[in-house]
Amino acid sequence: MSVPITFRMEIFKEGDQYVSLCPELNVSSFGDTEKEAESALREAIGLFMEQCEEEGTLEEVLIEAGFKHASKPTERWVTREPVKLGTAEV
Repeated sequence: MSVPITFRMEIFKEGDQYVSLCPELNVSSFGDTEKEAESALREAIGLFMEQCEEEGTLEEVLIEAGFKHASKPTERWVTREPVKLGTAEV
């Protein structure tokens, strides 16, 4: 991939495994440790991006997922930043 992407990563413990998720792209992976789950998600995102590039849809997919193309300080794709993070109950 020619332009790097900064994405949000969430890691959850489910049983004996750690599940890693990029919610904007709906890509997930897992590992026996947090570090393995993080590494596996980076690999999965890389493969996802390669496939999108091959299909010529990468920019469209990123924009639809809410990413913005930034050129400063370096060129990259960045995820949107939430105004507030938290949980709610109804």
